[in-house]
Amino acid sequence: MRLVLLVAAAMWSSGSAAQAQSLRQGVSAFNRQDYVAASRAFIPFAERGSAPAQTYLGHMFETGRGVPQNYTEAAMWYRRAAEQGDSLAQYSLGLLYDRGQGVPRDIVEASKWLNLSTAAAPRQARDARVRIRDAVTSKMTRGEIAEARLRALEWAPSRER
Repeated sequence: MRLVLLVAAAMWSSGSAAQAQSLRQGVSAFNRQDYVAASRAFIPFAERGSAPAQTYLGHMFETGRGVPQNYTEAAMWYRRAAEQGDSLAQYSLGLLYDRGQGVPRDIVEASKWLNLSTAAAPRQARDARVRIRDAVTSKMTRGEIAEARLRALEWAPSRER
């Protein structure tokens, strides 16, 4: 189901059937575990602002699939997609902030992204995201929780140009 949603979003944001087809080829390569081909397909789309391609690249850099493992690069791609409202990228970025991988460890920023991700999560992912968000929140002071909630409330998605 997630794959279908990502491809549909990519088709909407890509602007042409040929571009959507190329992005689908990247998703197909990823699903076949041909990560090098997937990264080659995703990079041009990600650079042009496609949030689904950015999220895939973030995951690939985080796990070292098809590209060298690099948490800083993963965080950069996740952030670009997260800023556009991609809830999976928001979730992944929140986890990187919680662990301090590729970004400075920042529990408040982690909670902000996890709150946003949980609010926008597909129904089948919501319970798992709530558990992770609540686990992060349990490590926070009341002031940190308030700050994270304020940051989440003030956040608004933005499209890349």
